[in-house]
Amino acid sequence: MAKKEESKDLLENPEVIQEKLEGIEHWVEKNPKLLIGVIGAIVLAVGGFFGYRYWVGNQDAQAQKEMFQAVRYFEADSLNLALNGDGNNLGFLQIVEDYSLTEAGNLANFYAGAIYLKQGKFPLAIFHLEDYKANDLLVQARAFSLIGDAYMEQKNYEDASKYYEKAAGYKPNKEFTPVYLMKAGLAYEKLNNTDKAKAAYQTIIDKYWESSEFQNAKKFKAKLESNS
Repeated sequence: MAKKEESKDLLENPEVIQEKLEGIEHWVEKNPKLLIGVIGAIVLAVGGFFGYRYWVGNQDAQAQKEMFQAVRYFEADSLNLALNGDGNNLGFLQIVEDYSLTEAGNLANFYAGAIYLKQGKFPLAIFHLEDYKANDLLVQARAFSLIGDAYMEQKNYEDASKYYEKAAGYKPNKEFTPVYLMKAGLAYEKLNNTDKAKAAYQTIIDKYWESSEFQNAKKFKAKLESNS
């Protein structure tokens, strides 16, 4: 109650406001060094923040230049050169190490994971793909799906189904979501979890009837129902 009365006086009585201001001025006069220190710390923190962002931006621009040749090797299916470099240009692994704080370094993790998956090095593929973090429309879901593929290759169908579900649930779209749902359905079939497999296929049937996976979803679901 006392606090409410004090707040009311502060809002309605100019003399109370004047007293408060005089108290602040008195504190400043008695503690000038402390005030300067606080202001200095704030200036340093703000300057450091913007300086860090500027540095990261420059690092990212440099990393993108460095990664250009590695991407070309990847597209040409020269996977070892893409991964390890050619002596003159960095490979994805070195970019991940040298530019870990940049968006380009983050994307290099995706490429490295995709390469290791193609090479059958599934634990390494999972390691790099799990390190890839983004908020984009398509690539993050693709990374989840590739992790699912790596687990499927290792016959770890439980984790594979989880990552396919993550891929399907990440920013759903008609182009790729039904693909991930089909993969989830197949993983669930490997687990003999027919209910979840049928649910994945049914989602395609209900929501993605224009997709190329629609007919297979109907066929696979009908097969499960006939066997039950």
